[in-house]
Amino acid sequence: MARSKNTRLVAHIDCPGGGQVWVDGKTLYIGHMREPTGTTIVDIKDPAHPVVLARVEVPPGWHSHKVRVANGLMVVNHERQGQGGDPNFGGGLGIYDVSTPSRPELLCKWRTYGKGVHRYDFDGRYAYISPTAEGYIGNIMMILDLKDPRRPVEVGRWWIPGQWQAGGETNPWTEGPAPRCHHPMRMGDRLYVSYWHHGYHILDISDMSKPKRIASGNTSPTFPHPTHTCLPVPQTLKGRKVMVVADEDVAKLWPSAPAFAWIYDITNEHCPIPISTFQVEGLDPDGAPQPPFMGCHQPSERFKGTIVPFAWFAKGLRIVDIADPFAPREVGFYETDPPEGFNLASSNDVTIDDRGLCYLIDRQRGVDVIETSVL
Repeated sequence: MARSKNTRLVAHIDCPGGGQVWVDGKTLYIGHMREPTGTTIVDIKDPAHPVVLARVEVPPGWHSHKVRVANGLMVVNHERQGQGGDPNFGGGLGIYDVSTPSRPELLCKWRTYGKGVHRYDFDGRYAYISPTAEGYIGNIMMILDLKDPRRPVEVGRWWIPGQWQAGGETNPWTEGPAPRCHHPMRMGDRLYVSYWHHGYHILDISDMSKPKRIASGNTSPTFPHPTHTCLPVPQTLKGRKVMVVADEDVAKLWPSAPAFAWIYDITNEHCPIPISTFQVEGLDPDGAPQPPFMGCHQPSERFKGTIVPFAWFAKGLRIVDIADPFAPREVGFYETDPPEGFNLASSNDVTIDDRGLCYLIDRQRGVDVIETSVL
C-alpha cells in the first residue's frame, strides 16, 4: 500500500466484484459487476464500522453494477453478462423504494430490448440512461421520467445518425467499433454524453422530447481509448467553463500507453477545445504500449470545489486539483495492493460524502473508506 501524507484508511468493506459506489445521506450503495452480482446497502453512520443492511440479488448471467439514489429511490441497471442469462429476467432498470434502506422495495422492473442498460445519471425525477433499444445498433441515449416510479415514461431519445437501422438509416460502421452510448450526465439543460469509441456529444435538452446536438468530438482516431465520462464543472475556472473527460484504459483499438484524463474548455460550447491532460506521474514513462487496466477509469461524479477524486485502475485513488484547468495537479493519492492471485489493483469507481470521505471500490477486493484533508 502507498499513500500520500494527507490520506488514511478509515475502514474496508469486503465485497469483491464491485462496479460502482454511491452515497445517499449516511448510506452507501454498492453495485456489483461480478459474482455475487446485485446491490449491497451499507450503513455508514459510523464510517469506521460499516454495517451491511441489505442485499438485492439478480439472477446469474445478469448484473446490476451501477447504482444511483435520490429522493428515496434507488435505480440499478440490469445488463446481460456474456451470452447467458435467463431471457425472462431481461435488461433494463430496477427501481426501488429505499426510504428505509434496510428494506428495499421493488417498485418497477423497467425493461428494454437486448443487452440492457449500462451507465446513467439520475436526479430524483429523470433518469438519463444508455439502453440497447429495438431497431438500433448499439446503445443509445434515452430520458425516462420517474415522476411515478412504478410507471416510468420515456420522454426523449437521441442517437448518432446511422444507429437507427429499423428507421432506414445506413450503417456506416462496417469496419471499426459501432457506436455505444456509455454515460449521459446532466447539468442544467445540457447533457454531456460519452459515446465510447465515438467520443463525446453535448446535447441541448431544454426540450427533453427533442434533444439536439450542440457539439461533438472524438479523440479515438488518435488515442485508442474509449471515452468513459464527460463531467461538466458547475463553476467557471480562470473565467472558463470546463469539462473533465475521462478515457477508460480498456478496449484499446491498438496497443498503447495507459489512458488519461482531459480538460476541455467549453466556454464556446459549439467548439470544445482540449486545454490540458492529466496522467499519474511515472505511469507512462516513454509512450510504450502497456497492458490494459493500468490507467484512467472514472472521476467521481460528486466533488467539492475544484478537487476531483479519480479511480485510476492500477493506481488507486488520485485526488486532482483543477483550479488551474490549464495545469491540473495531483494533491493526494491512495494506492491499494493487489489481492493474492492478481498482478494489479483494479480501482473501478469512487464517490464522496458530505463529510469529505472517499469511497473507493476495487473490482477484486471491495470498498476502502478513505479520509483526506484536502476535501
